[in-house]
Amino acid sequence: MATAEASLLPPEEGRPPQRVAPGLWLFAPSRESQGGSAWLLEAAGTDLLIDCPAFTRANLRFLAGRPRHRAGGSAESQTWILLTGRGGHGRCRRLQQALGWPVLVQEQEAYLLPGVDPLHTFASEHRLAPDVRLLWTPGPSPGACVVHVAPVGGVGQDGLFCGRLLVPVAPARLAPLRQRGTFHWGRQLRSLERLRQWLPSGSPDWIASGAGLGALRGPKLVEKGASLLRNLNLEALALQPPGGPMTPKPLS
Repeated sequence: MATAEASLLPPEEGRPPQRVAPGLWLFAPSRESQGGSAWLLEAAGTDLLIDCPAFTRANLRFLAGRPRHRAGGSAESQTWILLTGRGGHGRCRRLQQALGWPVLVQEQEAYLLPGVDPLHTFASEHRLAPDVRLLWTPGPSPGACVVHVAPVGGVGQDGLFCGRLLVPVAPARLAPLRQRGTFHWGRQLRSLERLRQWLPSGSPDWIASGAGLGALRGPKLVEKGASLLRNLNLEALALQPPGGPMTPKPLS
């Protein structure tokens, strides 16, 4: 870890993340992010911690033991904490202090992270690595974003980490939900339309949500991500009241 100070070590042991696919791990739901889900991905040239898991000893041991671990905030860092929205911040400052990994967040939500150093921001789009791109998708929160990992040279992952832009509503089903904490429902739907235009044709193969995954009742990744996004009926969703239907009618 970046420091040996006992004050930075969490009191709770917790349990380590589970491997759900080659190069991809899912952390246990975290009370610190309202039961949300954090992921660790091995991309082509870097390790990406996508949202913050619970601040536990088991999680710190796992992350500090990554072979690509390199403390510091240079552009060549091989480890990053990427935040997809305020719901996934958890105890980011304590985690970052213990690990020394740089944090990347959309600029609208940087003010929520006082004391986090190094802290990097982006505006509309950002390419972190040849196979990793980020897109600002406001709606669930002002600085919500998604992370797309694409195969390099046709080899590797093709997935989308959608944060809370889409949440599990049934087995193998994700949808946007208009909830009491939603920042702006209209912007969230416009973000989904922009996302569909931004992604390459036929992409992604799978989607990983940053929300609680209990409704999936099985596999943690939702396959056929491109089809799921294409079939969202955004016009019908625009009429959804807060706390409305959990399974909106798809396009025919």
